[in-house]
Amino acid sequence: MLNKLEMMRIFCVAAESASFKDAAMRLGVSPQAVTRAVKQLENTIGEPLFYRNTRHMRITEFGEQLAVRARGGLAGFDELFQPNEQSPDSDVAGTVRITAPTVIGRRYLLAALSEITQLYPNIRIDLRLADTITDVIEQQIDISVRVGFLRDSSFVARAMAKLRFLVVATPELIARTGKPDTLDALAALPSVALIDNGSGRLWPWYFDDSQQLAPANRVFVTDDAEAELGMVLQGAGYGQIADCLAQPYIEQGRLVSVLDQFAPPPWDIYVYRPQRGPVPARIRIVYDRIVQAVANI
Repeated sequence: MLNKLEMMRIFCVAAESASFKDAAMRLGVSPQAVTRAVKQLENTIGEPLFYRNTRHMRITEFGEQLAVRARGGLAGFDELFQPNEQSPDSDVAGTVRITAPTVIGRRYLLAALSEITQLYPNIRIDLRLADTITDVIEQQIDISVRVGFLRDSSFVARAMAKLRFLVVATPELIARTGKPDTLDALAALPSVALIDNGSGRLWPWYFDDSQQLAPANRVFVTDDAEAELGMVLQGAGYGQIADCLAQPYIEQGRLVSVLDQFAPPPWDIYVYRPQRGPVPARIRIVYDRIVQAVANI
């Protein structure tokens, strides 16, 4: 017993053929199989689809109308199983959802994503910037950039860069307070601190040997890393800043790095995606470009 989809496929080929024998040759089945499929479809629908005798076959008016409707439905069904690849006649299309830390997203991803929108105008980018860990499954994220450690083995992840954390201050502030030579000395100096949006608590400062420090003399706190850097540049206090933010100002002489001998091991920057089987072309294109951008951090 054929299912309705199989019956309709055989009927559409028969409708385009001179005879059931011709349809059978095109389908690679026997003429009897075509005859049985057409009869079964006629019984299911309750309408004759062909006028036929021992010498001739002609499709009925109802059969012609059904064939037109059926071809469109079958074409749409078949498209569901076509690889979503770019072809010379069509662009890659669809939405790609991305999440990344705020600073990395603003400073390193926007230019890369702009290139993609120009090369592939039918790709829609949905970028969510957050410094807290995002549930990529719940939020249907396709690609994520994160700093730190990945504990979920269900992700396809690549560590593309290292992020170091430096304690920095302006030369003017160092001249006024003196350059600290121990962590205890640093804790007593004016500092600028960052709030963890996830917990509402201050981020600790990290050092080697798993040491952490919560500076006691905080003169400014914020939940934005750019604002944190801005206040350090104003000379308000010392700050522990990611090297991708601080290094340009160190090279310009506007900031000085202190206590480098206590610097913590660098953290990995990962680009990852959930493991969801085949990767659509749009996601692979964006993923590869993000990997390039993060590798340049």
